[in-house]
Amino acid sequence: MNVTALQETFDYIKKAVPVRPEIGIILGSGLGILATEAENAKRIHYSELPNFPVSTVEGHEGQLVFGELAQKQVVLMQGRFHFYEGYSMEQVVFPIRVMNMLGVRMLIVTNAAGGVNQGFNPGDLMIISDHINLMGTNPLIGANYDDIGPRFPDMSEAYDAELVKIAERVAQREGLVYRKGVYAALTGPSYETPAEIKYLRTIGADAVGMSTIPEVIIANHAGIRVLGISCVTNMASGVLSQKLNHKEVMETANRVRDQFITLVKGVLQEVNLQ
Repeated sequence: MNVTALQETFDYIKKAVPVRPEIGIILGSGLGILATEAENAKRIHYSELPNFPVSTVEGHEGQLVFGELAQKQVVLMQGRFHFYEGYSMEQVVFPIRVMNMLGVRMLIVTNAAGGVNQGFNPGDLMIISDHINLMGTNPLIGANYDDIGPRFPDMSEAYDAELVKIAERVAQREGLVYRKGVYAALTGPSYETPAEIKYLRTIGADAVGMSTIPEVIIANHAGIRVLGISCVTNMASGVLSQKLNHKEVMETANRVRDQFITLVKGVLQEVNLQ
């Protein structure tokens, strides 16, 4: 972890944005629309931030948005960084380290995912109950910083049980179709083969993607509470006899954006960080 780089980014943000966020939100592919809901918004493009990587994937605007959402002070990542883009794990999780320095105590992490569970449908929102890390690495490899978190952080409740209950309650109240399940992450960027999807289903995965888990590990290490939401944008390879493409991901995410916004804003209204 480059402490000097983190400090430089933190100092830049502190001067540019007077308000300190209490909740961080990472917006996955096609889900950046939520950032337009922020009031009194201050936007900083990633290219303006010292030491910040830059998003290269379609559907990721590439900016931090500071503002108010459901009466909460938030910072939204309108676009994330992926291991498959060639970034190191340290770069992938750099924004979460910055959020921790800014005082963020809760993280809502979202993604577009392929449906592994055969009972799912494109357009379903899945509240993540747990995850399976199949990326072959871990962002905490290397020296540990004891002032941030322990050498061996507990991951028995990587996704905060109370936040999961709140999300379920909001979805039920608003009449939203939702699922709850296990998210698996592989490196990508190629989509999985039918045999790999069969394997994922066998080991207990309900949805699969190429992100999220590194950020969740770093958040847990720092004691930040996490809620994860996947938008099932397509059924994974072999579930249906069709070819997979990123265009479909974007189209499905756009189709369910109203439900997604309703769910996240509803959670923010109910959560108590005191």
